[in-house]
Amino acid sequence: MPYTINKTDGTTVTTITDGTLDNTTSLTLFGKSYSGWGELLQENLIKLLENSASTSAPTAPLAGEIWYDKSTNQIKVYDGTSFKPTGGSKAQATAPSSPSAGDLWLDTDDNQVYVYTGTAWQLVGPVYSAGQTLSGWKIETINNNSGISKVIASMYVGNIRVAVLSKEAITPQTAISGFASIAAGLTLNSTLGASFSGNSTQASAIDVSSTTNTSATVIAGGNFLRSDAADTTTGALTIDSDTGIIIGDGQELTITASSGNITIAQTAQDKDLSVTINDGGVTKTPIAITGSTGNITLTGDITITGNLNVSGEYNSSTSNISTYDDAFIKLNSGNSEVDSGMIVETSDTDDARLFYDVSANQWVAGENASYSQIIRSADATTDGDANPEKILKTTAGGNVKVTSATLGAVGSNIATSDTSNASVPTIGQVAESIKRWGGSYISDDSSNSVAGNRYIETTVPTSGQGADGDLWFVREA
Repeated sequence: MPYTINKTDGTTVTTITDGTLDNTTSLTLFGKSYSGWGELLQENLIKLLENSASTSAPTAPLAGEIWYDKSTNQIKVYDGTSFKPTGGSKAQATAPSSPSAGDLWLDTDDNQVYVYTGTAWQLVGPVYSAGQTLSGWKIETINNNSGISKVIASMYVGNIRVAVLSKEAITPQTAISGFASIAAGLTLNSTLGASFSGNSTQASAIDVSSTTNTSATVIAGGNFLRSDAADTTTGALTIDSDTGIIIGDGQELTITASSGNITIAQTAQDKDLSVTINDGGVTKTPIAITGSTGNITLTGDITITGNLNVSGEYNSSTSNISTYDDAFIKLNSGNSEVDSGMIVETSDTDDARLFYDVSANQWVAGENASYSQIIRSADATTDGDANPEKILKTTAGGNVKVTSATLGAVGSNIATSDTSNASVPTIGQVAESIKRWGGSYISDDSSNSVAGNRYIETTVPTSGQGADGDLWFVREA
C-alpha cells in the first residue's frame, strides 16, 4: 500500500509506492518494505541535524527549510524561491556577501557593528574605530560635591574628555582633569586651551570680569576696550586711518590727517573751542577760541621763541596804554636797513609818525608826510653867533651867545624896588627906566613941577625945585 506524504499545512508532497525511493524533497523518502531503509533514515536525521550543511544549496527544498551555507558560514532559510540569510550577525574583517536587510556584522578590524539596510552596510556603533579609541559623545553619571548623582554628556576625542554638556552647574566630587567645575551648558577642558571657533550669534557677549590672559593669544574679556562705558587702556592707542578721532554725541570735535597734515576741528556751528588746565585745583582757560567770531583769547604769560608776526591790529582790552617789562623794544630785526618806528593813526593820509630816518641818521617826527628832526642835546649849540640856525643851549655857566636878539614886546615897567628879577629888559623898558630913575614919574609939563627925587626935563631946573641930593637930567628935546 503506497504512502501519501503531506506538508504541515496539509498539502501533499508526494506519494511513495511500496519498495521505492522518492527524492521530491531534500531528504530521501522510501516506500513500505524498502530494503536498506535504516541507513537512509539515519542519513535523513544527520541532514536535519546539520541543516544540510554544504557549500551548495539543497536540491528540491521546501519553503521554510533551513540550510547552513558553509561558504559564508550563514544559516539560510528557503522562502519558496531562494535561500535567504536568517539575519544572524557575522564577526569578520570584511563585509559579508549576499546579506539580507537587518543582518548584523561585527567588523573585527575596527570593533564596530554594522547593519545591512538592504542596499548597504550602515554603521551602528561605536562611531569610533578601535584605533581611534573613545571619540564622540558618551553619557555618564558623576557625583557632585554633595554626593548627588548627576547625568552629563561628555565629548571625547582620542579617549580624552574635551567637553562636558550639562543642564546645571556641577562641582565634581571626584576630580575630573580639566573640569574643576562644570557650568550649565557646554564646558571645555581647561587643560587643553580649547576654544570655540566659528560663528556664534552671541560672540559679542564677552565676559569682562577678568583681565588675566590665559595665553599670549587668548585675551581676557576685561582687556578689551568697551564702547558702552568709560574705559582705560595701558597701551598706546593707534588709529590707522586719516579719518582720525571723532568726539561728542554730535561729533563736534574731530582730529583728522590729510597728506601728513593734522587738523583739530570744532565742527558745531558757532561753538567755542577751549584748552583748560588745573592750576592748583583751579580750572583755568589759557586758550579760548570763540566759534561765532573766530577770535582767540590767551590768558596768562606767553613766551615766544622765534618771530611774532602780526598782520592785524594790537588792542588792549584793559587799558589804552601798553606796557613792556623789557628795557628795549627792537624793530626791523633781521631786515635790510629801512626807516622804522611808530605810527599813530590820525585823519591824515600818512598818520602821525615817530621813526628813525635811515638816510639822515636821525630821529624824526610829524604827520601827514611832514616830518622834522627830533633834537638831541648833542645837536644843540651854545654859540648861536658862530653856528647860526642851530638850536641853542646854555653853557655850563648858564650863558647863551647870539649875534642879536629881538623880543616881541616892550614888557612891563621896571620897578626900582625889584632887585631880584632876572628878566632881560627891552630897549623900551630901559628908556622908561631912565625916565623913572630912582622914583616916581610924571609927564613933562614944561613947568618943572616936582614929581619926586629924580628929574628928567628938557630944561634946567628953576630955583626952588628939588632938594639936596636930588639928581637932574637934562635931555634934548
